[in-house]
Amino acid sequence: MELPIRTSQPQLIVRSLSKRSSVGWLTFGPLTMGCALGRSGKIMRKREGDGATPIGRYQLRLAYYRADRMHRPLTGLPLKRMLPAGGWCDAPGHRLYNRFVRHPFAASAERLWRDDRLYDVVIVIGHNDRPRTFSGGSAIFLHIARDGFKPTEGCVALRASDMRKVLTRLKPSTRIRICA
Repeated sequence: MELPIRTSQPQLIVRSLSKRSSVGWLTFGPLTMGCALGRSGKIMRKREGDGATPIGRYQLRLAYYRADRMHRPLTGLPLKRMLPAGGWCDAPGHRLYNRFVRHPFAASAERLWRDDRLYDVVIVIGHNDRPRTFSGGSAIFLHIARDGFKPTEGCVALRASDMRKVLTRLKPSTRIRICA
């Protein structure tokens, strides 16, 4: 049984039934809520395109939100309005790999401005960003879940109502711990 990490910093704790499960629970202080994980479950050594959620403890870097769909959310995290041209480079080997980019973009990059509402709020999880390992996984976010907690490509996803509850409690010192 895994012992809890003692820390004075607030942290989100993500657990699932098994390493291969794509559904889990996120606990943040007194709150516990369902979450979706990667289609391949969780993994220690994340690789680009493997569909797994990376196990580890990470800083929450900043949040983006769709101002055309919601009011500015209350949060202690750095917050930016999402741009229609916003993207996230997922091209291993590119100098902007695992960084925000603007479309049109010559290399492969995920679009952040989506019609399906999954990215109405996106919190950037500090996986593989300081330092970066090319092909070590990119675009790992905390975002809105699909109905029924359908699997993500490696992110952690919450119901929109739960995301609002979590956002208001986040601070720059908050970490996310994705348990093995």
